Amino acid sequence: MSDELTTTLQKTTEGLFPGLLGVRFVTATKERIVAELLVRRDLCTLPGRVHGGALMAFADTLGAYGAVLNLPEGAGTTTLESKTNFFAAGPEGGTVRGETTPLHIGRRTMVWQTRITSGDALVALVTQTQMVLPPRDSAN
Repeated sequence: MSDELTTTLQKTTEGLFPGLLGVRFVTATKERIVAELLVRRDLCTLPGRVHGGALMAFADTLGAYGAVLNLPEGAGTTTLESKTNFFAAGPEGGTVRGETTPLHIGRRTMVWQTRITSGDALVALVTQTQMVLPPRDSAN
């Protein structure tokens, strides 16, 4: 199931910001998503290190996808809050890996934690809160 889900998620990035960013899903389940991001020059700040905003966008993408996989039918989600701690730099030309897991899955909110690594080094730790948006009334 993970391979099929991973392929499905990857297709949803086409033509949208996660696709532009270069998010590549490795594995996906409702409990854990792993993805990679090539640190291209256009994602870097001087001197050849991945920009913090690119890392935050990468993590936000993974947490949002995690939330989507756990939503009730017809519901939506949006990020309420995101907190990032940076520990190391991701070098240009390298690949960073993000792994997101839920800390809380509730009826109104979900909290996801994403660890971003480069090799054995922890690059960033991101904790985000996703709001669960109820299904829209089709009459409106």
